[in-house]
Amino acid sequence: MNGTERKNIFPGCRVLIILKQDQRTGKTTEGVVKDLLTKAPHHSRGIKVRLTSGAVGRVAKVLGGPA
Repeated sequence: MNGTERKNIFPGCRVLIILKQDQRTGKTTEGVVKDLLTKAPHHSRGIKVRLTSGAVGRVAKVLGGPA
């Protein structure tokens, strides 16, 4: 699922994010969403989230529901 729509992302879902330092390479990090940081319903580069691990990045892909 696409990570540019806020309605597709919620706390507890598994996602792949791109960290700020990985934007050039496109390397993704998998994790579970703790907080949604983007307030807008849509963002062209991906909704910004904080994972339970503390990592912050933009959602590249939604992998599934609650982990």
